[in-house]
Formats: sequence, C-alpha cells, structure tokens
Amino acid sequence: MLTFFDDRRQFRRRSFLRVGSLSLGGLALSGFVRARAEAAEAKRLATDKSVIFLFMQGGPSQIETFDPKMTAPVGVRSATGETATTIPGVTFGGTFSKIASLADRIAVVRSFVTGDGNHDIKPIVGKDTFGANLGSIYSRVAGTNHPVTGIPTNVALYPQAVDASTRPTTMNFGKFDSTGGLGAAFAPFDPSGGSDLQKDMKLSLSTDRLDDRRTLLAKLDRVKWTLTESGALDGMDQMRQQAFGTILGGVADAFDLSKENAKTVARYDTAPQVRPENIDRKWNNYNNYVDNAKSLGKLLLLARRLCERGCGFVTITTNFVWDMHSDVNNAGVEEGMRYMGMPFDHAVSAFLEDVESRGLADKILLVCCGEMGRTPMINKNGGRDHWGNLAPLLLSGGGLKMGQVIGQSTRDAGEPLSEPYSIKHLIATIMHTLFDVGELRVVRGLPRDIAGTMTGWEPIPGLLG
Repeated sequence: MLTFFDDRRQFRRRSFLRVGSLSLGGLALSGFVRARAEAAEAKRLATDKSVIFLFMQGGPSQIETFDPKMTAPVGVRSATGETATTIPGVTFGGTFSKIASLADRIAVVRSFVTGDGNHDIKPIVGKDTFGANLGSIYSRVAGTNHPVTGIPTNVALYPQAVDASTRPTTMNFGKFDSTGGLGAAFAPFDPSGGSDLQKDMKLSLSTDRLDDRRTLLAKLDRVKWTLTESGALDGMDQMRQQAFGTILGGVADAFDLSKENAKTVARYDTAPQVRPENIDRKWNNYNNYVDNAKSLGKLLLLARRLCERGCGFVTITTNFVWDMHSDVNNAGVEEGMRYMGMPFDHAVSAFLEDVESRGLADKILLVCCGEMGRTPMINKNGGRDHWGNLAPLLLSGGGLKMGQVIGQSTRDAGEPLSEPYSIKHLIATIMHTLFDVGELRVVRGLPRDIAGTMTGWEPIPGLLG
C-alpha cells in the first residue's frame, strides 16, 4: 500500500512522505530490483504484443455475424440480410456494415467449434485453460506488472469500469478472474472497484480515507504536482523515482478516460447507437442491452489505453446480451442484432481505425468470440437457440495475416465443411502471438499443463507469418 501522510504543512524534502510498500497487481516497492531481474527473463520469452479478448457473452449467431448464407432457405439465412465487405465475394451480416468496410484488417474463421452449447466462459476460462483466465497464464510467465510502466499485465474490464450506473457483471456462468491452480497473485486486475488490487491504488491520508476511484485520480494529480513543484523527488534514488512515477503517472492516467482526447472518446461511444427508449422493455435482459450500449465502446478504448502502456492481456465482457432465443428473457435474432450488433459494429470499427492510426495494429491482437453459436434454423418465435457445433470468431492485428476468411461451413452454417478449429487452436494462436513458444519449452518451474498449452497445440493455420 502506498500511504501519504499530510501533517497540514506543505510537503517538505525531509518529512513529507512515509512509504510502506507500493503494491499494484503484486508489485512491491521493496521488490523492484527483483522484479527487474524477473522482467529480464520475461523479456526473453514474451513478445512486445498484447491481446484484447472481447468475450461475446451469451453466444452470438454465426449466421447474423460473419456467415450470412443468403442462398439458404428463409429461416436459415441471415435475418438481418448481408452487407458486402472489402474482400471480394465475402459478405457479413447486415448490421456489420462498418466492420465489413474494414475487412482487410480482420480475419474471420468460419469453421470454429467451441464443442458444446452450454452457457459458460470456456474460450477465456475453461478446461482448455486449466481453469485459469488466459491472462493469468500470460502474467504467470511475463510477470504481473510491466517492468517500466508498472501497469498490471493482466486486466479484466467490466461495464462498471467505465460507467458506474451499469450493473455488476454476472459471474453465474464462470468467474472471469479465476486463476485455476496458479494462485491469487495472478488474478486479473479489476478497475471497476471489486478487487483487492484496486484498493492498493488508494492513498491513505491522515485526514481522509479515499474510497472513490475518481477521487483517487484527482488526489494523485494534486500530489504529483506538489512533489514536482517542491522538488521533493530530487535526489531520490532511481528505483524509488520509478516507483513514484508508476503510481503517480502512467498507471493512474491509463485508467482515466478523461485523459483521452474528447473526439476519440466520442468516436468510441456506443451509447448513441441504441437508445434505451428504443429497446423493448418486455425483455428481462432489457438492462443488459442498455448496459452493453453504454459501455462497450469505452471498454475497448480503455483496453487500448492499457495495452499502449504495456498491459499484455485484457479481458472485456459486457453483461449477458448475445442469447437470442426470443423468449421471456431475450429478443430474437433480428431485433437482438439491432441491440447488440450495432454497438459491436461501431465499437470494433472505431478500435480498428484507432489502432491503425496510432501504429498499434501489429502490436495488439483483438479476439472476438463467445461460448457457442446459434442453431441453423430460426425457431418459431424468431430466435436461434444454443448450438455448439459452430461459432463465429473474429481476429484482428497482432502481426497476423489479415483480410481473409479461414475455413468453410456447411450450407446451413451448422457444421464445419472444412477442417474444424477448436478453442485449443485459438489458445495456441494467442500464445504464439504473446510468446516465443520455442523458448518456453526450456523454462524451468513453469507448470507442466501451461507448458503443454504453449508448446503442444497448433495455431489456426494461415494466420501466423
């Protein structure tokens, strides 16, 4: 915990500060030297790339997203029609016009299989990840904090991280912060206020106990200005200056969207895409649709800011919105894709354009998928039900080969027609992006199951250079 004490005098060189330990995602001030040594080893293993895993909780339809099958009969083909992409002969679902115009920057897998139609979070936490968040596996190898910026290397972003009016993310179908057998030290950092790690970012003053994240950021700004103006940091050893720079500089700023250019924030904002008054209140998932629209774009923007500063893995999820049964809880596919597809199309396209303009496209791999797909046949109510035999998968960036469709599905988009690719293939693709997998084979002390994940499974063919 970093603790500041104010004796109601101006900060002075000799007695302005008491420091216990600086802990942010497991990084202690006293352990900076050791962390630096560990970082040297991690640098040998890890690439300079990051992954943003946008989990489409509830199970998106493969047909209304990236495989519309417009030559199939009514009831099978896309209920939202299709839109042409920049890849000749390839179309996407009708609500994805912005992503379609940027298809040269993405890769779509049309023969991706998650294995069952259960509601869970298996692509990001499941048996193929040994019960741990993929980001926890990353931080187990790369370290829990970036050695220069101090930013946590593994972060989980839920709607409340960018909008306090949204509801807590459901963990009923799996815990996004699970670490399996790795230990709690490798849990994702949660800036929405629910984790012990965030408490370690608080300042403790003799006159105040700060509990609000926004108040924290304001206090950090004032303390930083005071220390700079007074010259109090002059003469401190380099390690301590790095520690204070971490907590007073990039880490706090990275989580604060008010530090971002206002035009960029507006470009990402998905709230105007679906107004609450335009969503039918009869659905029990009404609040989830509203929260998704309010938060999705800003979550992607926040993830980009974190990756810019050295975060290696970011998990994003909004509440349960992609379940399209057309029942008491959920809208059907045509209506539901207006609520879900339009914000997704806007947010992802804003992200693709933003990282390209910043020269980050090859540095950040975006992965978008859910836990399953939907049935080939629309049900009698206008919805699609659970389906584990085929699911949509989008990837973008990370230095992979973009502008392509990998694999084919059957005429009804119910099964792979070509070679199927599983969650293990996806995990291997991610790990080959993040690490020199060959070096991992000789790392001592790495859990055997993790080493097997890194080195034993094959990436999706055609993506790696």
